[in-house]
Amino acid sequence: MTVTTKVRKQGGAAVVTIPPALLKLMAVEVGDQLSLDVQNGELVAKPLRVGAKRYTLAELLVGAEELAQLNTSLAETMEGDAIGREIG
Repeated sequence: MTVTTKVRKQGGAAVVTIPPALLKLMAVEVGDQLSLDVQNGELVAKPLRVGAKRYTLAELLVGAEELAQLNTSLAETMEGDAIGREIG
């Protein structure tokens, strides 16, 4: 896919707009980092994969219901007087 864009000035920087279709092809989202390099006079932008994998909300919530049920079933163990050297 080839796209034409214009270099414009914003503050003291030169800015290039990347269309959403190209971001999708590169698997890049707004806020992600790109590594910029010049090879044979051409600008090459590569996604910079930093840190841990980015999870979707659905992925983060897997098992949440089971955890809530476990916490509910263990609530009674938190009641009562200390019988040893418990910290609390």
